[in-house]
Amino acid sequence: MRNIWKMILAGGMGITMAACSFQGDSSKEDPSFRGNDSVADKRKITFVLDWTPNTNHTGLYVACEKGYFRQEGLEVEIVQPPEGGAEVLVASQKAQFGVSFQDTLAPALVGEGALPIQAVAAVLQHNTSGIVSRKGEGIHTPKGLEGKKYATWESPIELATLKNVVEGDGGDFDKVELVFSTVTDEVSALKTKSVDAIWIYYGWAGVKTQVEALETDYFAFADLNPVFDYYTPVIIAGNQFLEEEPDTAKAFLAALSKGYEDAAKNPKEAADILCRAVPELDYELVLASQKYLSDQYVADAPKWGYMDEKRWNGFYSWLNENGLSEPELPPNIGFTNEYLPQQRGPV
Repeated sequence: MRNIWKMILAGGMGITMAACSFQGDSSKEDPSFRGNDSVADKRKITFVLDWTPNTNHTGLYVACEKGYFRQEGLEVEIVQPPEGGAEVLVASQKAQFGVSFQDTLAPALVGEGALPIQAVAAVLQHNTSGIVSRKGEGIHTPKGLEGKKYATWESPIELATLKNVVEGDGGDFDKVELVFSTVTDEVSALKTKSVDAIWIYYGWAGVKTQVEALETDYFAFADLNPVFDYYTPVIIAGNQFLEEEPDTAKAFLAALSKGYEDAAKNPKEAADILCRAVPELDYELVLASQKYLSDQYVADAPKWGYMDEKRWNGFYSWLNENGLSEPELPPNIGFTNEYLPQQRGPV
């Protein structure tokens, strides 16, 4: 990560642009619009995705189309991540905001190569990831992974998480067959039996198994151990940008919050907006995924984006206790709720 950061600081890495129509339909715009119609007068914001556009990002596209960023005097450009992820672009001030994950963010926050970034909003309120497998093969609980082929990307945190839930279910983690794999189509991988079990985010890959009529078994990590109910994904920003332009950060998150709140209230409209912006997406999958995630964006939180201190610190304490962070992660590192809109009404 340090080497990738140096390359970006030297201007040695390009980024691929993706469309974001920040103007929106003027008929839908709030009459209290505070921005200037001239693009030249707007504060330009670069937002880096974590992957190709999907329903984790819908609130961003809703805010674009409905003119919420324009109302805040912002021009937003969405870009694809470089090989090193959104973190390096945000840290180097090539982008102001991006998408990351609490688990993969941890190594970037401490040590000699620590990046000056932090999470400023949670996209989803709960961890929707878990293990999917073909139905009826005994992997409906973690112990069932014994003797089965699990597709691993060989991350220490990933494997420690899996070991925790397998052993917590009375299983022997050493009996799990770890197969290095860069699965991009979970349905195909399960149908062809190249692997037996895959770590997925249910809101996309899990929904996809339903859309494609693949019968599966599934267990979620957060249901097995509350320490795994961490925040994934999250919106990150650079520390220097936050210090120098706090009002801009708050304006961006105010508009983004509106986008996600709208997506939660009207998943079909949100799916339509995402597919207009990214027409190559499968509409049936997007709509089904959007309906699932509409209950996940805010869920039981006081507002969209809020991150609970106890849950955030609980996961990082678990990493420390299991030797998964060197040096250890101090309390309250890497996140803030300071830039989110103020709570509207009673919680």
